[in-house]
Amino acid sequence: MDVSEEAKRNLRGVPMNESERDAFLREQGQGVLSLASDNDAYALPVSFGYDGGDLYFILLRFGEDSTKLDYAASTETATFSTFEYDDEHHWRSVNVRGSIERVPDDETDDVDDIMFDNAEFASLYPHGEPITDHPRYRLIPEETTGQKGQGHE
Repeated sequence: MDVSEEAKRNLRGVPMNESERDAFLREQGQGVLSLASDNDAYALPVSFGYDGGDLYFILLRFGEDSTKLDYAASTETATFSTFEYDDEHHWRSVNVRGSIERVPDDETDDVDDIMFDNAEFASLYPHGEPITDHPRYRLIPEETTGQKGQGHE
């Protein structure tokens, strides 16, 4: 199949500017958080809050062990991605890369307010497993990029 240059150009994304990325992060409430320990990567779907600067997550623990909390504790640089797709011309995605840290207990009420402003909470909880911990984490952006389909111009 021979695809014309114009068709290829129309399928390419174009960069989002800072205000577009900011607005998109405020609209979205879920995405994928990627963590790492040495050479091992671990990605998980998460709800998130955004305060116009940092991104916030509540990482739930069920039972005694938690792979995600182990990775969060050992990750120096995390990446978060959120996206939407309507069709090949109408899509957007934002990627945020930066350091991740556990939020101190005296700031959890503020994080909860931020989370409830725009996070989308899914019911992913295993039945019969009690929540044994729910620490809050903050991703401090060092690099934020975004792309959008040609239909968003």
